[in-house]
Amino acid sequence: MKRKLITLAIIILCFLLQSTIFPSLAFACVQPNLFIIVTASFGFMRGRKEGMAVGVICGLLTDVFWGNTIGFYILLYTVIGYLNGTFERLFYDEDIKLPLVLISGSELIYGGIICFCGYILKGDFSFGTYLIHIILPELVYTILATLIVYQIILHINKKLEAEEQRSASRFV
Repeated sequence: MKRKLITLAIIILCFLLQSTIFPSLAFACVQPNLFIIVTASFGFMRGRKEGMAVGVICGLLTDVFWGNTIGFYILLYTVIGYLNGTFERLFYDEDIKLPLVLISGSELIYGGIICFCGYILKGDFSFGTYLIHIILPELVYTILATLIVYQIILHINKKLEAEEQRSASRFV
């Protein structure tokens, strides 16, 4: 129960940062996507189910506050959480390369799907412009934010796992 409350607090904190502080820190109208970082991190740290659960909450917040329809971002973030959860067995706390690669890949998938569904289906075929001006700058900004946010999430996850192991050893 404690893990769920802390996970929800992390999501809400990222939502507040994403909606209040980061717009003023936007560089060329681009800001990092904290929900991608959180969803992917919980996916490869805790597995598919938790990655999907975090994805549903992040997607719901995105749909309600920034989306046009309910469900699009829920589906997108849920799939991202699931895909990152498949890499749980490859995840090691000390290695930052896998999280950076997975979060970067998630950001590229996210940007590509947003571009395809938001622009190409409407007849705007300027993918190259969207790639250069939106996807790649957001990717770089998200990677920079990942270096900080991921370390915080990792530290919290380690503390929770240590506490869960101590608690489980009392009952054995």
